[in-house]
Amino acid sequence: MKKSWIILIVVVILIFVGYSSVKGIYNTMVTGSEAVDAQWAQVENVYQRRADLIPNLVATVKGYAEHEKETLEAVITARSKATSTTIDAGNMNPAALQQFQQAQDGLSSALSRLMVVVERYPDLKANQGFLDLQAQLEGTENRITVERMRFNDQARAYNTNIKQFPNNLFAGMFNFDEKAYFQAVAGAETAPKVEF
Repeated sequence: MKKSWIILIVVVILIFVGYSSVKGIYNTMVTGSEAVDAQWAQVENVYQRRADLIPNLVATVKGYAEHEKETLEAVITARSKATSTTIDAGNMNPAALQQFQQAQDGLSSALSRLMVVVERYPDLKANQGFLDLQAQLEGTENRITVERMRFNDQARAYNTNIKQFPNNLFAGMFNFDEKAYFQAVAGAETAPKVEF
């Protein structure tokens, strides 16, 4: 009789230890996944801030440079494409993130072309409203860089956690998939040539 009680107690202890371990692993993966999703929301937030600044910037430039219609339309089209490309943070995969990044890079490129056009208009460059918008846009671009870096840090921590043993066994069982990273733009590793 005593032997069966000892066996029962040992089995109950093993079940409790196993349950506690699995619960701890699962909760850590949930916490990591939620941290990545929250950081993704911050990335979207700063991209939305940039998208919100663009109509004011375009309107200001249009007042000074109406014959630059093609450049202005390119910015508006790129903004439209960038704001319509969205990702569900819970189902983020590398292909969706790459599509999102391409749309945002297209908008960045269109904005760069717009800034080149602005150089031809000294009155516009002296306009305080334009200068304020330009400063806000530059600040937003810096925020985008910071938030993307923080997102990659959160995704790296989460991905490392779900790949470690024994977490990797439970990650597949509980459908915790690897999160995608932001990648550098193609050609970013090559420094631009400056010629005088």
